[in-house]
Amino acid sequence: MNAPRRGKPPRHFADLSPEQRVEAVTALGERSFRAKQLATHYFTHLTADPADMTDLPKATRDALVEGLFPPLLTPVRTLEADGGTTVKTLWHLYDGVKVESVLMRYTGRSTLCVSSQAGCGMACPFCATGQQGLTRNLSTAEIVEQVRHAARSLSRGDIAGGPGRLSNLVFMGMGEPLANYRAVIDSVRRFVAPTPDGLGMSARNVTVSTVGLVPAINKLAAEGIPVTLALSLHAPDDELRSELVPINTRWSVDEALDAARAYFEATGRRVSIEYALIKDMNDHAWRADLLGTKLTSRGKGWVHVNPIPLNPTPGSIWTASERSVEAEFVSRLRSHGIPTTVRDTRGSDIDGACGQLAAEEE
Repeated sequence: MNAPRRGKPPRHFADLSPEQRVEAVTALGERSFRAKQLATHYFTHLTADPADMTDLPKATRDALVEGLFPPLLTPVRTLEADGGTTVKTLWHLYDGVKVESVLMRYTGRSTLCVSSQAGCGMACPFCATGQQGLTRNLSTAEIVEQVRHAARSLSRGDIAGGPGRLSNLVFMGMGEPLANYRAVIDSVRRFVAPTPDGLGMSARNVTVSTVGLVPAINKLAAEGIPVTLALSLHAPDDELRSELVPINTRWSVDEALDAARAYFEATGRRVSIEYALIKDMNDHAWRADLLGTKLTSRGKGWVHVNPIPLNPTPGSIWTASERSVEAEFVSRLRSHGIPTTVRDTRGSDIDGACGQLAAEEE
């Protein structure tokens, strides 16, 4: 069998700004107003099927869809948990590369966990994706398509609980989002642009995570898009964090926290600190105290900590902390006045940690 192609995904409507859409439509010999019609179908009605575009002449819609909506994602495997309210999808991209997304429905909101890269180059040893290495960045449209498919599934009532809408996005799937900066920012612009130019979501309901790429955090702060920043810290001391998050050897704990604090100053958005609790590794009470001290030394009201019970990968030496240890860790943080909420982990019975399904496929 031939190896999958590696290269640039074909240009898609979602890759284009509103102005570029007009140029693309006219280049195909159509009138400029067709760009707005296509945007309405794609971002408002969540369809790229020419059969749904009945306000366009058939020949016109067929030509425009063929030219501007190449198929980018093919669902290969879908797993459900939590009574069908958690749905994990393994996608094959146009070149055979595999990525995952996870749709989680809660009372009052629905959240999609989005992948921004196939694999990841950050090499965190406890992470299934990090152990795969980086295959390639996703394009803007490959990111947007994950979201459109999820929003369409919800709107059609395909997810347990009846018809609904996608309210929240978290860039916490496969990959380091800020290492694919331009595609991630362009996709965020599509998400928050008012309909029909985009999905009309609130930037406040979009979370972009990072292991601490300090220059990119600073760049994000200057974008003028008030997304929530989530810093995957996992240890408050450089010695351990450099082992758990190798990029720490380039930008230290203090440098990452300073950048996160500066993000809060620039945007007014409270930063989330993500902290995977790993048994006998980073879950010591003194580390909770050190983290609390480092956060409070940078002020009050700017941060929230999410301890996350580790979702272990098969055969891994890493496992979740004991519940009593987790409770003590949370108690110590709260004693420093740090708002702390243990993350609700979904989908552990369906290889919920991002990258596990793709790893199985390999």
